[in-house]
Parts: sequence; structure tokens; C-alpha cells
Amino acid sequence: MVVRKRLPTAVSGHSTGAGSWLSPPAASVPGVVTADDVRGVGLALPRAYERMVRGRWKLRVGQIVFAAFSKDETDMGFGFPKAERDGLIASDPETFFLPPTSDLRYQWVCAHLDRLGLEEMRELVTDAWRMCTPKMLHELPELPAPAAAAWAAMDAGEWGELRPLLHPYLHWHDGDVTLRGRTNVLRHLQQVPTPKPPTAVEVRDAQIYRWSR
Repeated sequence: MVVRKRLPTAVSGHSTGAGSWLSPPAASVPGVVTADDVRGVGLALPRAYERMVRGRWKLRVGQIVFAAFSKDETDMGFGFPKAERDGLIASDPETFFLPPTSDLRYQWVCAHLDRLGLEEMRELVTDAWRMCTPKMLHELPELPAPAAAAWAAMDAGEWGELRPLLHPYLHWHDGDVTLRGRTNVLRHLQQVPTPKPPTAVEVRDAQIYRWSR
């Protein structure tokens, strides 16, 4: 069974060789959403990973699937409130459609990827992820980058990945704990449970300079 937690090099556009993970229609048509665009959004969300099941890639949090691709990666299924599903399909039947009969009982709907806009896809995938994560994580994608990536690294205990996301002169305010400096914060984080996500961050030079909760 194959599991992916990070986007491979090919997805970020640095390789298009025979060994790449790019789906067949990948990004050759400007403005057309591909499965790799979905991966770029979904795998950047905390606790998300990708697993192949019966020849299809699925994005998960824990054991819950929040998005999945058809085998040819031209269509996507994703979590969506069942009570609102018919209304979504009626609003654009050329884009959205019902899942197979066996999946109608789930909160799930499907879409043709080449009919979606990038921002629409981002919203749908993020909302699907929210359906299977604790409420305290729901605002992380709305915070400036790299807040979500930093919290995900804390949650996973990936200190090597966290370090370059934090500014050397980081100001850390987490409840009653106030610290200054990246080294001190990293030392503290390795000794305590994962903190709750921040309510605000300040970013300088693409690194988190101020973390507040």
C-alpha cells in the first residue's frame, strides 16, 4: 500500500520526467484544474496524507477520506453536506454529479476537475478537510503561510521541518507562556504537548516572526 504525506518534486513543477507523479493532463492547459492542483491544496492541510486504495489516490485525515480521484484523475469526489448536495448539482450540473449509488449514503459529491476554477477547488477541498478535523484547526488555512505548515510540523514532531519556518527572533505568546527566539521555542515545544493553533501570526521573510494565542 502506497502512502504519501508530502508533495513529490514533480508536483511542484521541478520535474516532468518519466518517473514523475504528474497525472496525464497535468498543467499543460493554462487555467485547467488537475489532480496535482488538488494535491497542492489538500496535502498542505494539517494531518492530511494521500493513500492509494484499489488503484485510486485518496486524501485522508486519519482513516477519513475527504477527497479522492477517479483512476484517470480527471474527476474528484469530496466531502460535502448531503443535505446540500442536490442544490450544488442543480446549480451547475455540467460540473457536479452524484457519486455511485453505493456511496449516496455518505456526505459526498463528485466534480469534473476541468470544470472547476482554482479558487473554487481550493474552497471545496478545504471545506471537505474541515468536515473531518477538530474545530480548533479550521481557521489554520486562513492564517498567513507558513502558519498551517508550522503547526502541522509541531503536531507531527518534525522539528527539522519546523525550524526553517520560524524566524530566528521569533516572539512566542501561547497562553501564559512567553518566549523569545527560535532556539528557545523549539526547546520548549519538544518538552510539552502540541500547542493549540495560533489566533494570529506575523510573518517576516517568509518565516513566522510572531505567534500569538
